[in-house]
Amino acid sequence: MTTASPLLRPRDTDALRAELRLVAAEGRVPVMFGGEVHGDGVLLSEFVGTRTSLLRGLVVRSRSGLGGASMVTGRPLSVADYANASTITHDYDTPVLSEGMRSVLAVPVIVDGVPRAMLYGAYRSSAPVGGRTADLVVASARRLADELRIRDEVDRRLRLREAQTATAVMPELLREVHAELRRLACDADPEMRDELQNLANRLTGGDPQDGPPLTSRELDVLAQVAMGCTNAEAAQRLSLKPETVKSYLRSAAVKLGTHTRHEAVSRARRRGLIP
Repeated sequence: MTTASPLLRPRDTDALRAELRLVAAEGRVPVMFGGEVHGDGVLLSEFVGTRTSLLRGLVVRSRSGLGGASMVTGRPLSVADYANASTITHDYDTPVLSEGMRSVLAVPVIVDGVPRAMLYGAYRSSAPVGGRTADLVVASARRLADELRIRDEVDRRLRLREAQTATAVMPELLREVHAELRRLACDADPEMRDELQNLANRLTGGDPQDGPPLTSRELDVLAQVAMGCTNAEAAQRLSLKPETVKSYLRSAAVKLGTHTRHEAVSRARRRGLIP
């Protein structure tokens, strides 16, 4: 089935097991079993009323056996005498007949046109699995399909929310990295300083100059302010005096044609000088 959400999605096999138990109790079906579809086969993992362990872990391949044929056609199929049925392959006779099953019904769980699980009901007599019992198994498959569809939608929305959250976080992370690169450049040797500043410029898409160019120190201060630092905090991070930070902010604002620190940051972002 689909990959489970690490946050909320419970095990789909738990829902499958609950449906098997419900049908077994309501319909007095001696044997109920089933499993999830993985690739081109059904992995049998849930059982009610079985006497042996031969079916456990068995993979029923598509087009093989009653379940494989049902999975491929996408509709319920049944046989009244499994051992002598000529309409199915007999790849799984040993585990099925060892359980004494004769009349068997297989019902696929279809979600958006794709088989996601298989439900089986069986009698140890030749009485056909039909009427009310068949209706119960089919209704169970539909309930399970609805449940899986809801879980899929929850997973889809969680993934969408996570993607949106990541998108919202990225600009802030980008600003932090940019500011840190410029801060490290302040204390680096000239060659390393140029390299760090070039890396910082690459985060902004370059260093376009559609107005008076800003000095490196003016950009350093703006990068810190863009992260929400006060003048004192920017001064501490850049090893400057608060008055010096104010001076750089004033000169940057003049060059950018702004009047406040927030306007300066906004204008610098629009010019691509800081992220």
